[in-house]
Amino acid sequence: MADSGSEEVVSNKQVILRDYVTGFPKETDMYITTTSIKLRVPEGSNGVLLKNLYLSCDPYMRTRMRYSEEPQFSPYTLGAPILGFGVSRVVDSRHPDYKKGDFVWGFTGWEEYTLLAAPQVLFKIPDTDVPLSYYTGILGMPGLTAYVGLYDVCSPKKGEYVYISAASGAVGQLVGQFAKSAGCYVVGSAGSKEKVDLLKNKFGFDEAFNYKEEKDLNAALKRYCPEGIDIYFENVGGKMLDAVLLNMRLHGRIAVCGMISQYNLEQPEGVTNLTHMIYKRVRMEAFVVTDYFPQYFKFVDAVLPDIKQGNITYVEDIAEGLERAPAALVGLFSGRNVGKQVVVVSRE
Repeated sequence: MADSGSEEVVSNKQVILRDYVTGFPKETDMYITTTSIKLRVPEGSNGVLLKNLYLSCDPYMRTRMRYSEEPQFSPYTLGAPILGFGVSRVVDSRHPDYKKGDFVWGFTGWEEYTLLAAPQVLFKIPDTDVPLSYYTGILGMPGLTAYVGLYDVCSPKKGEYVYISAASGAVGQLVGQFAKSAGCYVVGSAGSKEKVDLLKNKFGFDEAFNYKEEKDLNAALKRYCPEGIDIYFENVGGKMLDAVLLNMRLHGRIAVCGMISQYNLEQPEGVTNLTHMIYKRVRMEAFVVTDYFPQYFKFVDAVLPDIKQGNITYVEDIAEGLERAPAALVGLFSGRNVGKQVVVVSRE
């Protein structure tokens, strides 16, 4: 229920989208402004007022920074705070499912405080014995993405060969560890020596390589996956997908999670090796994690014990302060982040 106290008004710093983006996004495509907000949910509404603590930087956000009339892309509103997943504390509520003081994760604004008139994607945080920031990643949308993409879409079997592109990112680092726990041989690619070392020495991948140092991706995959690929977890698209198709094994599976190499191109790269899907009976299935949100608490029950016992390793790249949010988001598209990119708005 809403607090019956006075209507305190506070300043509210926000990250605003200046204009729709073509090509690679720049920090100047966004700007910081400060408005004010009442710390009360208006009477007669079903809303929730959140104080945002941690914001998640995710590649899919680029697709909402371009103008499109296609409803699946749902472009951001110019002059308004951009939107994404975050971890928040409930400041005031008139919604029966949430009360003041609850910690939640879900869809929120890139600002200090967000008033959700009708919360649609908002989960109560089930366990606060792990860092709250984990609910932007391993215990939030990216973690669920990794879990359902591997297990539900690809059904891994012991001894199979799994390849993951963009493997050191928020999703990839978890897919690799889930695949190892399923008894698979796991290979990943990333864009720097530091990230390759992380994959092999921290996340336990069997092999890893720097795709930027490979002139021939087909030859690289043959070298690191000499017996072929049973499961490809697709995060990149374009030339990488084309090379993977040449190296898939009979009855291989491809989970299409994202295609970050294509998001900033005005003319996406074509894929020429699709006929290999026929010869090898490959199944390629795209998925959107929101379809699997009803499985969220089942997912948490499955992975939380392993996190607490240290069986799953997780790396975050922390940007302190909302002022650094534009740079943190833009950095995703040049591979500047190491691990899950998180923006700290407030720690309390």
